[in-house]
Amino acid sequence: MSVNVEIEGEIAIVTIGNPPVNAVNRAVRERLLALAQELDDNPDVRAVILTGAGTLFVAGADIAEFDRPAEPPFLPDVIARIERAVKPWIAAIRGAAFGGGLELALGCRFRVATESARFALPEINLGIIPGAGGTQRLPRVIGVADAIHIVAENQTPGGAEALKLGLVDALVEEPLLPAAIAFARNALEHALPSPSLDRPVSVPSPDVWAEAEDRIAARAKGAAAPARALQALRHGIEHGAEAGLALERSIFLELRATEEAAALRHLFFAERAALRPAEIRGINPRPIETVAVVGGGTMGSGIAAALLNAGLSVVLIEQDEAGVSRARSTLAGIFDSSRRRGQITDDQASERMARLETSIGYGAAARCDLVIEAVFEDLAVKRSVFAELGRVCRPDAVLATNTSYIDPRLIAEGLPGPERFLGLHFFSPAQVMKLLEIIPTPETAPDVLATGFDLARRLGKIPVRSGICDGFIGNRILRRFRAEAEALVCGGVAIAAVDAAMRGFGFAMGPFEMQDMAGLDIAFLYREAARSRGEDVPEIPGDLLVRAGRKGQKTGGGWYDYAAGDRRPQPSAAAERIIVPLVSARNDVAEEAIVARLMAAMAQEGQLILDEGIAASAADIDLVEVHGYGFPRRRGGPMFQAGRASADKT
Repeated sequence: MSVNVEIEGEIAIVTIGNPPVNAVNRAVRERLLALAQELDDNPDVRAVILTGAGTLFVAGADIAEFDRPAEPPFLPDVIARIERAVKPWIAAIRGAAFGGGLELALGCRFRVATESARFALPEINLGIIPGAGGTQRLPRVIGVADAIHIVAENQTPGGAEALKLGLVDALVEEPLLPAAIAFARNALEHALPSPSLDRPVSVPSPDVWAEAEDRIAARAKGAAAPARALQALRHGIEHGAEAGLALERSIFLELRATEEAAALRHLFFAERAALRPAEIRGINPRPIETVAVVGGGTMGSGIAAALLNAGLSVVLIEQDEAGVSRARSTLAGIFDSSRRRGQITDDQASERMARLETSIGYGAAARCDLVIEAVFEDLAVKRSVFAELGRVCRPDAVLATNTSYIDPRLIAEGLPGPERFLGLHFFSPAQVMKLLEIIPTPETAPDVLATGFDLARRLGKIPVRSGICDGFIGNRILRRFRAEAEALVCGGVAIAAVDAAMRGFGFAMGPFEMQDMAGLDIAFLYREAARSRGEDVPEIPGDLLVRAGRKGQKTGGGWYDYAAGDRRPQPSAAAERIIVPLVSARNDVAEEAIVARLMAAMAQEGQLILDEGIAASAADIDLVEVHGYGFPRRRGGPMFQAGRASADKT
């Protein structure tokens, strides 16, 4: 950590250098507080420029300190001292000014930024609210309505938008520091603006608050922090800045101690570590610019869309003209949907489609850097694909299978250059879901493994390495979760009660609703295949439903009934009658007990996965469940939950 000071004429330049993100920890706070006094006492200094080393300003407070008692000097006090300094401070910003970084900048009398600057108060993503004045200074600088979007709704304006909002006083070109010095010298020739906290603010109508409350509640998905951030902001507008600061700090400290905040910190550190695991540090990935996707169905088209969104060129390979036409139509529909939602422009949609090439047969794969197979989950079919790819592709091309269950070693048998092969398990819809399970074989070369992780980074996905087992990490735990849910039903617990308990815990839908949406026949066929191989697979209620023609929403009934054109599940007397041979007498179980049993089952399977070396860490398992299977983020994951339950018992 370093906070350096240079004097250029009458301007002091204070640079925070605390890699990798210039986080404000205790040492930085101590140094800034001391400098505010030292520079006020220096008669040769007329103004102070505060900036960050490298490519960013300050990306927030040091989250590692959140698991310890707060230590003085506290960031609110540091910012208050800078704000009241005799010599005006000017924040010079490039890159991220997030969380405590933006709060520091708001404590400065002026802010200048490059177009690359980005501003955010992302504390609600960590289960807390801004705790150093962000909820109070920001609305006094840019107005209440715009501040609500940043404080409680995760909006992240860039440099140009920040200028329009009034968040920055000037947009400057690089090099940043000479431009900031020139700005400072000019500013000293004029009357200084009021400190942020002293600026007047217009009190909005009750409708503004009501609309914000409704928007935030609809998006919060049970998270507490967004509504509490709005509460603090509103309190300061209605009762004054000092009252707002007091409530903000109280809520910040209250939320920081909650399980939700601990869970979100756990995931934050896990996600940060996921992109560069220790085993591939220092290993350069292979260059990837053009990717072939074999198979244009739902999964293949989704993978192609994700690649095109990331700026890669894609060759989509199908076996006939009808398949090519369907794939092109699917991709056009994906981008058109993104365009209608305002996520991309018309030009961007057209540019993505322009980078798509379609091919009948494998010839076009010869010039591709990476080929991803996304065909039907059948070993013989996949082997035939890789036989062709082994014949056509360059020796240095990376070859990947998107299998969900099949042992990649079996798929790659006989493949020339097996060191270039690995599994890349995408989750549907692949252009949306953030998880990417990466499954190397024993022969996979280190730079090929690094290429898988680099691809995940470029696609904006969370990569998790998995060892080889049936279902890898995610589907193996899913199978255990579903089996335990069905065991509850066999024990007399109502289907709807199990689903309601899991929705109450934070899942978007319960296990039986999820099966109906995905289709019961997929897992049924997998069990039937195992039975045909002579494996002992007991009959379960799901088997009885499929044999009765109930495969889920697509057949109008599975665990539940569905009216035509309506996906809302309705209790089904028919389903209950079909599964009755395997079900005990009615047994009412409390929601908490249902959740505890299902969480325990997931964690037990997760521990077996750890013990077998399939996953590298408990945090990796939690990432898989959160990003691939809808585990509620604010709950941290099954392994986090198990750790908290164990700690509560001690």
